[in-house]
Amino acid sequence: MKAVFLFLLLAFCSKAQLDSTISVPLIGIQFGGQLPGGDMVKRFGANLEAGGMFAYKTNKNWIIGLESNFMFGRNVKEDVLKKLKNADGFVTDNEGYRADLRVTERGLGIHLFLGKVIRIKGLNPNSGLMISIGTGYMQHKINLYDAQQKIAAIKGSLKYGYDRLSNGISFSQFIGYLNLSENRMLNFYVGVQLYQGLTSSVRKLNYDTGLPDTKQRLDVLTGMRVGWILPLYKKKPNDFYIN
Repeated sequence: MKAVFLFLLLAFCSKAQLDSTISVPLIGIQFGGQLPGGDMVKRFGANLEAGGMFAYKTNKNWIIGLESNFMFGRNVKEDVLKKLKNADGFVTDNEGYRADLRVTERGLGIHLFLGKVIRIKGLNPNSGLMISIGTGYMQHKINLYDAQQKIAAIKGSLKYGYDRLSNGISFSQFIGYLNLSENRMLNFYVGVQLYQGLTSSVRKLNYDTGLPDTKQRLDVLTGMRVGWILPLYKKKPNDFYIN
């Protein structure tokens, strides 16, 4: 009889979980791909991003959080090394051989965001359409990696004259779907992520042009993102979904 009562109690609690909203901290890891726009499209092509976020969802389905993402890619359009290249179009090392030089994109974004989960009828009330906006910091550069350390022109701090390091304030927007359930393995989000960065060069002089870079930039990124969430539910099931 006790076993039957316990089963009915657990069934009731499970139903309550599906029928009510909760307040819960969320930890997420995320991955996506982006296409550049604005001034950024002149420097880079498509890139990938990976990062994480920490957020708090209230029982009114508001979400506030902090995210950080690392951007990387091989599609560098701006040729900052053209004056170092020979007639055949490649850079030579100190010994006159073709250098093992890798030119890639590197970037970083940190944003504080505020969002809202809009419930969809028939689904868990903690899941639905998620819309958020945010503000923070964006940074990007052209990464020069001399694998054999044999190129004198970009050795040590000299490469800073070519990397186009730029940073500044940025704004973010996200629209997608958030799924939260009792099952810790089935909590995720997917959607479209946008960034607009108001950046400028950190370097005083570009060595390839011999000129300072004082331009104010508008760097735009648009992409798809998917993330897996670990909700920090309370230990007792009958506690964490009851208003």
